[in-house]
Amino acid sequence: MSVHAVPRRSVAANALYGLLNPIPFGFFVAALIFDIVYFRTAEMLWMKGAAWLIAIGLLFAIVPRVVNLVQVWITSRRIATGTDRLDFCLNLAAIVAATFNAFVHSRDAYAVMPAGMWLSLLTVILLAIGHVLIAVQASRNGGLVHE
Repeated sequence: MSVHAVPRRSVAANALYGLLNPIPFGFFVAALIFDIVYFRTAEMLWMKGAAWLIAIGLLFAIVPRVVNLVQVWITSRRIATGTDRLDFCLNLAAIVAATFNAFVHSRDAYAVMPAGMWLSLLTVILLAIGHVLIAVQASRNGGLVHE
């Protein structure tokens, strides 16, 4: 009689991921709002605030992406679905876009627009699509997100 253990993800890693994953999205949405306000008003305060929000969002994006990398591609690759992998790739593309956006926001204030706003929008759209895909998958399975 052979018993096969069903692979499952670490409870601590799931808790850490669930706690930290939404934080960068909030920072990037706030940066997009700041970019839109700066585009409309040309008040430098909004551009500087957006630059800080992008930098802090990138810092908070590191830990959830490392946890997701390990869970999707290394330890739980047999139980990871295509949606999990697509979510990881979309989040990775969003982080790359946000990194370029951080460099754009390091320029002179008037050189930031319109590229900074478009990169902020791209970052938010990529993250939103990834979150929606995971939520749809969870609602189909009747389970928790990143169970």
